[in-house]
Amino acid sequence: MTAVRLIAPALAEVVLSSGLALAGPQSVTGPGADPACFAPWSAETGYLQWAPREGPYRIAIVNGFVGNGWRIQMIKTAKAFAQDPSIRDRIAEFKVVSTGTDAAVQLGAIEDFINQGYDAIVTIAVAPDGFDRVIRLASRNDVVLVPFDNVLGTDKELGTDKVMQVNEDQLAMGRTWAGFVLDQLKAEGKTSGRILELRGLPGNSVDRDRSLGINRVLDESGGDWQRVSVVGNWDDGTAQKVVADAIAVHGHFDAILAQGGTTGVVQAMLDSGHPMVPVAGESENGFRKLVAQHADEGLKGISIGQSPGLVAIAMKAAISALEGNPMPQLISVPLPVATYDQLQDGVNYWSDLPDSFSTVNAFPPCGVNITGPAIMAQSEADTN
Repeated sequence: MTAVRLIAPALAEVVLSSGLALAGPQSVTGPGADPACFAPWSAETGYLQWAPREGPYRIAIVNGFVGNGWRIQMIKTAKAFAQDPSIRDRIAEFKVVSTGTDAAVQLGAIEDFINQGYDAIVTIAVAPDGFDRVIRLASRNDVVLVPFDNVLGTDKELGTDKVMQVNEDQLAMGRTWAGFVLDQLKAEGKTSGRILELRGLPGNSVDRDRSLGINRVLDESGGDWQRVSVVGNWDDGTAQKVVADAIAVHGHFDAILAQGGTTGVVQAMLDSGHPMVPVAGESENGFRKLVAQHADEGLKGISIGQSPGLVAIAMKAAISALEGNPMPQLISVPLPVATYDQLQDGVNYWSDLPDSFSTVNAFPPCGVNITGPAIMAQSEADTN
């Protein structure tokens, strides 16, 4: 396939008269397409427009790490959404690969899909930098590159002004977690104590921004908070072990702030006989089950979902961009929050689904609602 993509003859005159050219997106003014779904991050967010082309399209998902339930569900969600009636006729070929935690391997996989002539590549970046080469290659070949979840930096010199990204506000998530926990502790009359922070996968922007949000709120509170930090990799098994170890070493914690693996966090508390304390965590089905069961014992929990369903929004955004619609450079997906007093079985958690299931998979403004059975019917294996 040639490096320069051909557009449909019927669209060529429109493209040329509008000043758009192939080889990368153009910066344009908003508003963008379907703003209820593709909401700009802020009033300062810029917009990009790629030259329109005829579908159906070749789309690839290039994941990195696949060692936890969230990533596995994300891959299954992508496969389920690719078969959804709303988009399946617009996809000619769909591939999924997971490359591990080596950034060079991931970049090589993205480059390979670009060279194969894929129209769009959706990715969770292993690291927030180092993408300048593949961004330039994608622009030269007019490929839509869509990082989501663990997004890239914002340095224009590295070309990140030429990609469209999709995420929830990780800094706000960390701040919301910490604010909730402090409110619970304040209600108990506590303005000091020991707090356990469970970090995510080291070296990426999600872990960094969530931790920044948590610690800024703790700093701003003026309280005397002793902080213990451990790494759980957003994985239940790892989280359960490191939290159990932290309890064994430090004894009592007044609250726990967990980026993920939160089912394992609570299980470690139960196994060790640690009293129930306020816990902030992710949207794992198991965590919400445990909060609903133990809230009256002191497990005042807040669950905020960084949904694996973000991949569906990223795929939908990629198709919209390929159709020539103006799109925000950074798309904001609202934080789906549920506190211990808002949990309802069959509504925002499911007693009959696995603990590892991520509970947030519906995005009404986008017309996206991937059901649990549709997701669980898929495999997490590569499709290359």
